[in-house]
Amino acid sequence: MPGPETPSPVTSSLSVSLRPRVTVNYFHEIALKGLNRRMFTRQAADNLKRAIQDTDSRIVERRDMGATLSYPGDAKWPFMAERLERLFGVERFARAYPVTLSMDAIRETVGALLALVALPKTFRISASRADKSFPLTSPEINAQLGAWVRRRTGMTVDLDDPGLDIRVHLRDRTAWLSLEERRGLGGMPIGVSGRVAALLSGGIDSPVAAYRVMSRGCPVTFIHFHSFPLVEGSSREKAKELVDMLTRYQFRSRLHLVSLAEIQKRVLLAAEPDYRVVLYRRFMLRIAEAIALKEGALALVTGESVGQVSSQTLENMLAINAVMTRLPVLRPLVAADKEEIVRMARALGTYEVSIQPDEDCCSLFVPPHPVTRSTPETAAAQEKDLDVEGLVSEAVANAELWRAAWPERGPAG
Repeated sequence: MPGPETPSPVTSSLSVSLRPRVTVNYFHEIALKGLNRRMFTRQAADNLKRAIQDTDSRIVERRDMGATLSYPGDAKWPFMAERLERLFGVERFARAYPVTLSMDAIRETVGALLALVALPKTFRISASRADKSFPLTSPEINAQLGAWVRRRTGMTVDLDDPGLDIRVHLRDRTAWLSLEERRGLGGMPIGVSGRVAALLSGGIDSPVAAYRVMSRGCPVTFIHFHSFPLVEGSSREKAKELVDMLTRYQFRSRLHLVSLAEIQKRVLLAAEPDYRVVLYRRFMLRIAEAIALKEGALALVTGESVGQVSSQTLENMLAINAVMTRLPVLRPLVAADKEEIVRMARALGTYEVSIQPDEDCCSLFVPPHPVTRSTPETAAAQEKDLDVEGLVSEAVANAELWRAAWPERGPAG
């Protein structure tokens, strides 16, 4: 509930029983679905049950576009709220109080709630009326209840930036009152879309790209390329830390750690220096596709943005992508600039980890002037003396698998 500003002048001798529940509303995008809406809401409910499994709460009612949960108690409410804030498919949630559908009962309960908190200077009534049997419209509820609160407390109305937002939702012959409603992530529930495999470099961009496809309901398998033992192994530890952070949005993750060291040594001897980065990237996509197919993924995901570095010119992207034979490559950040991506990374919380120094595999043996306009044909010609199939098979076979789980107490899988 809102923090203290001035002591509440409201006292209540009313015999109201304040027994909160937790109301969860699914993202409005699900409401746009047709005959398959039930599949989306069922997955959202399954994810919700999984997220609260150790919070001393449970689902007591499932609705078409949401659910009602038992309240875990004040001590565990912050813990539970953090879980719900990380759950894709949730539009909003609240600690709410069910009330008989009458203005007398609504006013009585609002008065009892206001007696429990220190009141700010301003407030707003936000009513929504899904139950059309109630005789007052939402604006009429706002006006009548707002006037009553103003007379009772002395607070003034501020519709733009209120210190206290009193929410009144009318549905199923019940009014649900809340002084604290929180926004969820929105997006689609994890699991409603196909699995993808994301190339996780350890830099700023790729964690954001992975998060963006998660928001569309895609579970993500991660693939990280490193150059150990040619360099120290800090990039692997950074990749694990990033996967741990991203797993908080999808329950379980698998991270494949792939050494590119042998391939880099062979490329160093067989190809012109200017083509090394393009060839590294071509090998990465081949290896990632092989791992993705083993994982049942339907696409690869990268953090590429057009023109950001030499390997991300359209010409080089075409030359690199030419090695893909079965899976599409998704690039959620393809038109984003660096400032946008940094802003997203900061909001996600991955930025500080991503900027920690490490030796990225693509920075090893990089020439002063990498080619920026290769073609599929010239890149293939640079690989003519390499055992491409053998190197890919060896890298896939020697990849290490690391697992992460959220909530942390649950088993990895």
